[in-house]
Amino acid sequence: MKRKLFINGSWVGAEHYAPLSSPYDKKVIAEIPIASEADVEKAIEAAHNAFLKMAKMPKHERGHILEKLVMLLDKRKEEAAEIIAKEAAKPIKTALEEVQRTIQTYKFSAEEAKRIHGEALSLDAAPGGENRTAYTVREPIGVIGAITPFNFPMNLVAHKVGPAIASGNTIVLKPASQTPLSAFFIAELLQEAGLPDGALNVVTGSGSIVGKKIVEDERVKMITFTGSPQVGKEIRNKAGLKRVTLELGSNSALIVDEGIDVKSIIPRCVKGAFSNQGQVCISLQRIYVHEHVYDEFVNAFVKETEKLTTGDPLDFQTDVSALISEHDVIRVISWIEEAKKTGAIVATGGNAKGNIVEPTVLLNTKPDMKVSCQEIFGPVVLIEKVSSIEQAVEYVNDSRYGLQAGIYTKNIHHALYAAEELKVGGVMINDIPTFRVDHMPYGGVKESGMGREGIKYAIEEMTELKLVVINRQV
Repeated sequence: MKRKLFINGSWVGAEHYAPLSSPYDKKVIAEIPIASEADVEKAIEAAHNAFLKMAKMPKHERGHILEKLVMLLDKRKEEAAEIIAKEAAKPIKTALEEVQRTIQTYKFSAEEAKRIHGEALSLDAAPGGENRTAYTVREPIGVIGAITPFNFPMNLVAHKVGPAIASGNTIVLKPASQTPLSAFFIAELLQEAGLPDGALNVVTGSGSIVGKKIVEDERVKMITFTGSPQVGKEIRNKAGLKRVTLELGSNSALIVDEGIDVKSIIPRCVKGAFSNQGQVCISLQRIYVHEHVYDEFVNAFVKETEKLTTGDPLDFQTDVSALISEHDVIRVISWIEEAKKTGAIVATGGNAKGNIVEPTVLLNTKPDMKVSCQEIFGPVVLIEKVSSIEQAVEYVNDSRYGLQAGIYTKNIHHALYAAEELKVGGVMINDIPTFRVDHMPYGGVKESGMGREGIKYAIEEMTELKLVVINRQV
């Protein structure tokens, strides 16, 4: 099926197309348009021209459009999940979870559209401020350039499109090359929901043409990007004075303290490590377990991992399917082999069949191994022994990333110590670092990014604060 670009409310053909193949079985599922610089120019111009209408649209109307989108998506959630499963090889039951989260994200956006406000200020708190009234308002900033990844092709689009519409901005969206169908699907639904022409534009193609144009065009006032640290740094360097929100990578870690009922947390930990083949920014990659429960934890974790079913993403029995590309399979296996050569032990997994990498558990790793210090973005987790919470926190912090971390403990002092000392954007106490609901502030420190998502917080990033002062004595 040949798809088209979505520009100014119309589906527009492109001069060139590329086949989109399933990561699982390599079958071609669509032909995707490759936008030229002229196509991107039209998309930015359309968004620029539509901005005034969106900015002046009453908040209740923006909220109504998003509410209608929620209704339409809920009616077609099985279709949406199948799109995700086919283009991303995400197991269908996990894809359905993503669609449900996407619905929640747009619900939160609809609600927050009606809650955007400023505050009143008491200027007479300072000498010279008498007889003056002051208040602040939040105003949309303009065209938002949104660049999204493959791993949550519908919900991470929602985290950019939802708050942008809610706050009265317009959007030029570049979805990941492997997963554009989810973005096209949402564009169709938003058009049906009554979004004005030009408010959302979807352009697919290369980063060197599409991404570059979006980042460097002066009419684009903000870039919101989710992806790799390397690309994030390039965007930050090229964006000039644009506002930039970057949600980048991580090698998220969990601490398991002594005294924990190991059996009760194992299923949660295994899901955090291998959901979506580990292709999650906050996927559980490193686990540091107190020596008193280490052996029990490893044995139970390996046993639970070996229960996972690999296979076709459209099969409801499948837990783990294909990685997004053959290149990623080669990279992940090479990192495992490198770790083995320098002393790591494979407790289970470690092999690939086609584009499916077996869920893999590594022991006896070292901090400088790629499987530990870099983001593996695959179904691989390492488990290491520690003698104290202090040592565990030190290991977690020994990373260039800092997105989220977790700790399981019954000791309130250990919990508060971890909350204070872990150098991350979010600390999950008695849960895995993979926990996220869609209205919480989400973002990292160090090379994990800058700015925050979570609808209310994204809206703050996408709006400008204006101060109004009235002199009552004139």
